Amino acid sequence: MKTVTIAHKTIGEGSPVFIIAEAGCNHNGDSGLAKRLVDVAAEAGADAVKFQTFIADELVTHQAEKADYQKINTGNGNETQCAMLKKLELSFDNFKTLKVYCESKDIVFLSTPFDSRSVDFLDELEIPAFKIASGEITNIPFLSYIACKKKPVILSTGMSTLEEVEKAEEALRQTHNAELVLLHCTSEYPAPAEDVNLRAMNTLYHRFKVPVGLSDHTLGIEIPLAAVALGASVIEKHFTLTKDLPGPDHTLSLEPQELIRLVQSIRSVEKALGDGIKAPAESEKYIIDTARKSIVAATNIKKGEPFSEHNLTVKRPGTGMSPARWNDVLGRRAERNFKADELIE
Repeated sequence: MKTVTIAHKTIGEGSPVFIIAEAGCNHNGDSGLAKRLVDVAAEAGADAVKFQTFIADELVTHQAEKADYQKINTGNGNETQCAMLKKLELSFDNFKTLKVYCESKDIVFLSTPFDSRSVDFLDELEIPAFKIASGEITNIPFLSYIACKKKPVILSTGMSTLEEVEKAEEALRQTHNAELVLLHCTSEYPAPAEDVNLRAMNTLYHRFKVPVGLSDHTLGIEIPLAAVALGASVIEKHFTLTKDLPGPDHTLSLEPQELIRLVQSIRSVEKALGDGIKAPAESEKYIIDTARKSIVAATNIKKGEPFSEHNLTVKRPGTGMSPARWNDVLGRRAERNFKADELIE
């Protein structure tokens, strides 16, 4: 599998899971709140913090309705998408400041563009990679435009068929963008566990031979941990300061302590995966002699007496002859006297 490098991080098999703390629009249009989100992501140990860069008027028509979950979470079913997004915009200058702030916190700054002007801005900002949202997977002109920037691409694949992913991948490849990561995703907010279909990650891996991962919209941290166990190289997860904040995504996001627990748990799971070689672990070698058994005398045995199933048995500790040699011992004659419970040498 090809690896991808983003900033100073290597993504792919044999490398640590690349954890993206998805701030998205959970700053509610407040640059100060955005910085606090950076603090939370850095303190949790995430590799990157990701925002969303867009110009509302270029992203959506003025008549477009909000998604059902957005209507519920904002408590305003009559408001248009455009009106909602205008309140969630940050300026380009805000993002310049945020990138510098991320650098001071030693965390990778990422942001998803939704229009060509935002793509150009992020490219000029020298963003280390482009994250493309699931909704853009059929937007071939947009994909080609991003690929022309010659940066690594992380592409979410929510709502898509394998054929649609293939066409998107082809559009990126035609413009010579060889650095690609694919994220499986279920674009429901929150996503029901029964609709997540984690095995689709393996389908993407075997078809495209690139690093794969999960952009997770389920509640809690169990599903991304399962994805890591299945081989995810990247995990992306929404987070917020508190679920009580107003806005479309806060209720489905992790709070700071949950994000910390997710990062710590991912690191534990990836350590537990190991190298696949079946052999005693260093931490368990000392217990072998205590837990295993040896061939011992079941009764007193005199010198010259043949060993048999009647005068031998198997007991702990494992410091004597292994029971694996049981058949080799039967029928042989004792070279000395043995007392009951004595290890056979």
